Amino acid sequence: MSTTDAVRFWDGVYADRPRVIDPQPNVLLAEIVSILPPGDALDLGCGDGGDALWLARRGWQVTAVDISVVAVERLAGLARSHGLGDRVVAERHDLRQSFPPGRFDLICAHYLHTPFDLDRESVLRRAAHALRPGGRLLVVDHGSTAPWSWNQDPDPRYPTPSEVAAGMNLNPVTWTVERADAPHRIATGPGGRTAEVTDHVLLIRRTA
Repeated sequence: MSTTDAVRFWDGVYADRPRVIDPQPNVLLAEIVSILPPGDALDLGCGDGGDALWLARRGWQVTAVDISVVAVERLAGLARSHGLGDRVVAERHDLRQSFPPGRFDLICAHYLHTPFDLDRESVLRRAAHALRPGGRLLVVDHGSTAPWSWNQDPDPRYPTPSEVAAGMNLNPVTWTVERADAPHRIATGPGGRTAEVTDHVLLIRRTA
């Protein structure tokens, strides 16, 4: 399917959601990144912007990207309204075609899933190569389907973190897997609905 189809789909997803004045970060981002010194961060698939704003408040300089024009424009407005406009740059990218330039100390890809064709392995490999030495790539994927998810495939296939790492085909001399596991948590969805979900967590550090 075309970029136009993907943009239309994701614009619809975000336009159908109520505007969130202060979106919250993903739980695992806050857990893992809170101990890291701030630097330059890249948020792949920024969505409502909770991760980008959380990072900016903690001193990170954030480039946040999404395929959705709605998501990018909302985040840019939120960053300005929260006094973080100088720390958050929101850009629209279709990661099948373009990738933000630069080098980063942290790259986050939370739930970078789509019903459209996306060579995720290539995107994540490119992200790993965009890290500075000592930088980290945090990939958090769905390991189960929440009742409120847009994707209700009755027979989903969730690659394990180790499988995702193997698919990136990174040289272990240069990149080290620091974490690859599948924690469970209670998630809260629309209307306050809760459910137990599984996350697949992969944390890779560039060592050289």
